[in-house]
Amino acid sequence: MSAGLGKELGVKVTAKPFAWSDAGLPALDLCTLLLDDRPVQIGISALPKQPDSLSRLASGLNRAVPELGPDARLGAARMVFAAGDRVIRITSPGGIDRSTATGIDRAKAVAIGRAVRAAVPAVLRGARQADSACQVSTSVAERFVGAQVQLRRDYRVKGALTCIWGTFDATVSIVESFYPDTIPEAATTPPPAFAPIGAPGYYLPDQGELVFREGRRVVRVTGLTAPARPVSLDTLIGIVGPLLPLFIR
Repeated sequence: MSAGLGKELGVKVTAKPFAWSDAGLPALDLCTLLLDDRPVQIGISALPKQPDSLSRLASGLNRAVPELGPDARLGAARMVFAAGDRVIRITSPGGIDRSTATGIDRAKAVAIGRAVRAAVPAVLRGARQADSACQVSTSVAERFVGAQVQLRRDYRVKGALTCIWGTFDATVSIVESFYPDTIPEAATTPPPAFAPIGAPGYYLPDQGELVFREGRRVVRVTGLTAPARPVSLDTLIGIVGPLLPLFIR
């Protein structure tokens, strides 16, 4: 896709190595293209789209993109549309159609969207990508979502582990940072509540998140549902608890 897209756009298009998941709802499989040196992130829903999948991703976007379908929408830095049984999100950190040196114009965004839509059938990944290390928390994650999970996205980046469990209506994740990290959540106003785990640890109930430092690594645990429902601190600690010996190393 990169070579053909580069020829169409008149710029060098390079696919960065590695793909990952955003642990959102709907959960997206992500990769990054570089247009010369401008990054553009491509997200494809890991599970088939549901009636509300596109509207979740398009929240706050109000500009139509008829070239990509009647429901395609564009905002300041992202564009979403359907492709077969998947939903696609294209994000440009430098903005879309905002005349910035680091962004892309609308025509390039639409061209990327068309190229991604054509490539989707060939690049879809299976729903279950599991790492045995994550298995110890699967039963707890399934108790939280209330069903057997349909999606697994487990992987390692430089030794750091990510575990993701998902259904159409819920996503649970444990993400270990792969380098010594700060905890930006600690600087929010009002400050987050302390959690009895890690050194330090914080609980952000509005985001369904627990974040803590364990040794040299920062670990984030999240539980997202649609419709949204509270995720207790005990639930999040229970999800990550079986994996704690792995992080203390």
